[in-house]
Order: sequence, then C-alpha cells, then structure tokens
Amino acid sequence: MSARWSGLLLGGLLVLLVGACRAAPAPTPTPTRAPAPPAMLPTPTPVPPTPTPAPKAPTVLRANLGTEPTTLDPALVKDSPSVDVVRALFVGITNQTEDTGAVIPDLAERWTVSADGTGYTFTLRRDVKWTDGKSVTARDAEYGGLRTLDPKTASEYAYVPAGIIKGGEDFNRGKADASQVGIRAVDDWTITYTLNYPAGFFPALASMWVLMPQPRWAIEQHKEKWIEPGNIVTNGPYLLRSWEHEKSLVLEKNPNYYDAPHVQIDRIEFVMVKEASTALAMYEAGQLDTLYNLGVPLGEIDRVKKDPVLSKELYIAPRPITYYYGFNVTKPPVDKALVRKALIASIDRQGLIDNVLKGGQRPALTFTAPGNFGFVDGEKEGIGIPFNPDQAKRWLAEAGYPNGRGWPSDVVLMYNTSEGHKRIAEAISAMWKQHLNIDVKVVNQDWAVYLKTLSQDPPHIWRLGWGADYLDADNWMSVFLSDSGNNHTMWKNTRFDALVKQAAREQDPAKRLQLYKEAERLLVQEDAVIAPIYFYTTVQLTKPYLKRTYSALVEQFKNWRIER
Repeated sequence: MSARWSGLLLGGLLVLLVGACRAAPAPTPTPTRAPAPPAMLPTPTPVPPTPTPAPKAPTVLRANLGTEPTTLDPALVKDSPSVDVVRALFVGITNQTEDTGAVIPDLAERWTVSADGTGYTFTLRRDVKWTDGKSVTARDAEYGGLRTLDPKTASEYAYVPAGIIKGGEDFNRGKADASQVGIRAVDDWTITYTLNYPAGFFPALASMWVLMPQPRWAIEQHKEKWIEPGNIVTNGPYLLRSWEHEKSLVLEKNPNYYDAPHVQIDRIEFVMVKEASTALAMYEAGQLDTLYNLGVPLGEIDRVKKDPVLSKELYIAPRPITYYYGFNVTKPPVDKALVRKALIASIDRQGLIDNVLKGGQRPALTFTAPGNFGFVDGEKEGIGIPFNPDQAKRWLAEAGYPNGRGWPSDVVLMYNTSEGHKRIAEAISAMWKQHLNIDVKVVNQDWAVYLKTLSQDPPHIWRLGWGADYLDADNWMSVFLSDSGNNHTMWKNTRFDALVKQAAREQDPAKRLQLYKEAERLLVQEDAVIAPIYFYTTVQLTKPYLKRTYSALVEQFKNWRIER
C-alpha cells in the first residue's frame, strides 16, 4: 500500500478517538503536570503522477517514384514504378532475396516438386490476412493466376506464365476455358501448378505479380476502380493510404502483415517528380531521403563525384538491366535488316558511356544482362554488332541509301520523357548524322502515354530498359517471342520462338546456354531487331541514416531501415 493511503487511514482513527473522549462526563480536576503534547503524525509526502509517454513519431521514408504507376493491379502491372508499389502491397507465392535472387518462402511456407519436374505443390501459411480481415487462401491465389491468364483481363505479362503452365496458352488465346489450366486450389492452404515441361526456375517465377493472390470480391465490386484508396484490399507489408494521381502516393505499414515486427519504416511518401534535376534539388534541400527511381542526373554526375558531402552519399554499382533501342520492323526504312544493322553499327557505346553517362556502365552487344543464367558475352563470343562506322556506311548503301541519300524525313526516335533519355537520344541521333548522314525526329512522351503508344502503334525506333524478374535468360529471351505482350518490335520469327522454348525445356545447363546463344545471335545480329546499348549501373544518392538495399531485382522496402 502506498504511503499516501496509509496516512489517510491513521488520521481517521485519531478523529474517532477524540470524539469518544469528549462524550464522557468531565471529572474533578486534579493538579498534575501538564500533559505531554500528542505525538505528531508524519506529514504525507506527495508522489507525482506517472507521466504518459509521448507517442512515438512514425518513421517516414521520402523517395521519388519518378512517374505515375500505370496500375496497382497485379494482373496488369508491366512497368517498374508499378512493380515497386505492388511488391510493397501484396505478398507473392514465393519471394527472392535482393542480393542473389535466391528463392525464399513468402505466402508459401514450403513446396515440393514431382519426380518428373512438372508438378509443383505449395503449402501456404495460415496467418496471412487481407486488409479487410479475411484470410488469404489458395483459392485467392488460384483466382489471381487465372485472372491474369484470362484473355478478358488483357494482361500484357500473361505470356510469362502462359507458356509454362499447362493449358495457359490456350486459355489466354481463348481456345480453352479456365478448367483446363494447370492451376488448382486443392484446399484453402494448398495450391498446385502443373507445367508443360520441367522448369527449374518456376519457384522464382512464382514470386512474380502475375501469380499473386487477388481479392475477387473487391475486384468484382469496384471493377477497374478497385485499386483506388478506400477500395483496394491488399495483404503485404504496406497498405495504400493515399494516391494523388501524377503527384504523390503514400503507403503505411500494414499492422496485420504476417511479418509486421520486421517492418521498421512506418510510412513511405512517394513523390512523382519526372525531372531528375528537380529530384536532386529536393534531395539536397533535405526533402528526399533517396533519389530512388531516377538516380543522379547525367549532367550532375561530375559535380556529385567532386562534392565533399554528396560524394560520400553516392553509390555506383552494376545492375542487371539492359538499356536498348528497338525497331518496329514493319515500318520503312527500318523494315530492312541492313538499315537496322547500319544504325546499330553507328552507335559508339563506349563514347556514350564516357562522355554522356559517366556512371561506369558496360557496353552491351547482347540483351540478357550479366548476372543471369544464359548471359552471353557478345564481345568474347562474337555475337552482336559492335561500333564500326565504315561497315555501317556500306550496309546503308547496300540498303539503298548511300551516304544517306533518299533517307525518309519522317523517321521517329521516341523515348519516355526524361532528361537522361533525352541526352542519350540526342547523342545517338548525332552519331547517325555524323556517320551515316541521316536525320531522325527525336520525340518524347510521358510514361503512361508512351507505354500505350508502344502497345498500339510503335514508332520506327524506341527505347526501353529491361530488368530481371528472375535471374534466368528465359525471362529475357521470352520478351521477343511472337506472342509476347512486351514485344513491341512487331517481329515474329518461328526459329527464335523454337530456340527459346526448347531452352526453357532443356535440363542440361550447357545445352541451354548454347540455345540461348543462338537465340541472341538471331535477335541482335542476324535480324538485328534491337540495339542493346549498355548494361545499367545504379547511380544513386542516399542519406547516411537510411540503411537500404540495392537489389539485383526489385527493391523491398520492408527490409529498409532508418537509423537517425
């Protein structure tokens, strides 16, 4: 009992005793000594109230997404800004480590493969919840995979699982119904995938958004608006708090995420600043913790390297992404392979890196980036078209445009709006002018419009970057299959299709590699459908208190830390 309450009880007893004495008759006074004064009770010592601790301030990450995500629908995602956000909002069947791409559990806590390699059985965790409180089940995963493959969904990424999962291609092409697809929820916690052939990379593919569980009830209720704040139902480490289109997007930690204690950052505030120079100014003003998607502007790299503060916050390292130009092979004059070869042979990749990029990039002669199984070193293998302006002139003359004479005036080189892409396009178009005496119209479009253009009517020449979804050449070569939603070249080659599909089925690694070499040779040399330009490096600025990763695949914000 506290000292405060003990003092009050003693005081009450004294009052009762004094009152009882006064009620008795008074006796005759007898002289005596003065009575001793009554003992004094101790004075109570006040105890201050226990202060209520102030609420902990949320840990906030501020980063530049660079542009508006085209969608947050896992079935429709096709661009990196959308992938970044979707990965934070939804769990995959599996996951991959950020450094090596090793497959690890996520929604599935374990899996087995059949003796012939064509059957995968995934056992799911039972503690994963949707943000509306429902359990995430195998039936949600079955629905998600089938919805991606459904031709009504019109997923441009559907070709990835369609070619591997039994019945996927026929269903995606409208030739069969969903019951014939090899995706089955055995019960609430078990899902099986039946493949057309053994594919050792399937557990990695299972980490992709195309096979993520999807909330059927929310999609059916809200239709295309289901991804908006207030409608969207997710299950990942973060939830969508707000989305001011073309301006900002805010994520907050999901308290019901199955591994919530591991997530340290409470809130992620994305801005959508398209110009890298503006983002850099915001970073230097303390308004961003990392540049994130756009990286350091090309024109500022030299200054950043020399700055005593920024140079210590600069991170440069290789990343398995390929920057390339593609050709619409149906549009003259790039419908001629000789013209495409001449354009490619006129690109001085090393000069571009040394004088424009300045980030330690590596010249690319082939498409699949280093770090993937199936990477082909074009220089060592003699595959690809290196810089050779004399040969370029001969090819162009043979194609009917000697010294550029007769070259059409309407040839377009298009890129998505960005200071960096603009500098690259201007540099390469200047090389074509210098070596071939030809001009092209350099045109830019905002990201969402640009992607729509590539899907509907690709220009003569266009740029894109491709990064690994899983570290295998299958993920790269299948981009240019005849039925791929990401093949904007309009090129269809049955031999290439056969090589890529045979490589996916092949179990002997040496034979697989040889098949990918032949596929690369067709793509970048014989038919010269694309012009690989360079393999990326990460050129990034990050504040020292932000402990982040630099992933070979997709960043996972749940693993980032802020330590002030």
